[in-house]
Amino acid sequence: MGFTTRLFSYKDIYDTEGSQELFVQAMKENCIHHYGNCEGYREILDKFSFDPKAISSFDDVVKIPFIPTLYLKHHDLQSVPKRKQLIKATSSGTSGRMSRVSLDMKTITDGARMVINVGRYHKLWSIKPVNYIIFGYQPTKSNQTAVSKTALGFTFFAPAAGRTFALENTSSGYKLSWDRVLKAMEKASKSKLPMRTIGFPAYTYFLLRDMKAKGIKYKMPKGSMVTLGGGWKQFYTEKVEKEDFYSLVKEVLDIDEDHIVEFFGAVEHPILYTDCKCHHFHVPVYSRVVIRDPDTFLPLPDGQPGLVNLMTPMMHATPVTSIMTDDLGVLHSEECPCGAKSPWLEIIGRVGIGDIVTCAAGADEYLKGGKS
Repeated sequence: MGFTTRLFSYKDIYDTEGSQELFVQAMKENCIHHYGNCEGYREILDKFSFDPKAISSFDDVVKIPFIPTLYLKHHDLQSVPKRKQLIKATSSGTSGRMSRVSLDMKTITDGARMVINVGRYHKLWSIKPVNYIIFGYQPTKSNQTAVSKTALGFTFFAPAAGRTFALENTSSGYKLSWDRVLKAMEKASKSKLPMRTIGFPAYTYFLLRDMKAKGIKYKMPKGSMVTLGGGWKQFYTEKVEKEDFYSLVKEVLDIDEDHIVEFFGAVEHPILYTDCKCHHFHVPVYSRVVIRDPDTFLPLPDGQPGLVNLMTPMMHATPVTSIMTDDLGVLHSEECPCGAKSPWLEIIGRVGIGDIVTCAAGADEYLKGGKS
């Protein structure tokens, strides 16, 4: 069993301190694999004179040249042959271009171990059937976006009594139908089975806000949940405080705050960050987070805001060992009342359009070896 598989089989999913040595070895294993099997990735590491075989500590892991998500939207990097790329996924493409990643059997099996353990810890698994309402796209063979694949995947945490998609595939393309969603909600409220919603926070909020304005309220069955993922993206300026969001869910659907669960992740970094009862995104053993200065790209101390650099050895088919996102965040090391031992990541915003251009130029210079 390799280091990466051992890491993804680790029992205590938030013991980042106890798993640190294993994480370092798994990152070394992953980095060596990509260096030897992806010419584009090897060129990047060579420009920085970075030898993955020399990784021996977490400080060395932090020095692994990161790849900006912007770079992945313009370059296709793969480390296994096409015949072994069993699943292909793309980012949502809100900026016009999409990142593309592939999953081979090793990535899928390691990822499955993660999902099983995270779902068990956060009590997402259930044998009781659920009525699912998905604020997103109905999956099709032509839709390779990670968000549609992930939303469908979440409907397997409990047996699906039914699945209703807000965006349904038709002969003329995807059609949004809030009426269909409202009918599904009304039907679910009269069922003895729990309901679970899945989707972007913005879409969920907009629907519940409109329902409240129209005086439409339901009392959902016991055990119902509202699950959120994907962030606010282009609606970030309309983001509301979490307390106001939870209050709206309670008022419109009669679902308590402890049954609202939010996830964080990215197609380039498909680690399942799941918020705790205090609604903090604790870093699981499968990954590490480094906050970097936007100008120098140097690591910042915990508690200081900066660009979010995500690292994981999970991806075997695509070299996304260390990626730089366009998210702004803060890593908190203070003790959390939930009991999880690892630091937690707070996303405080996204880089603006003007800053994206600046960061893109900086990232380009970085990848040319101009910055370290």
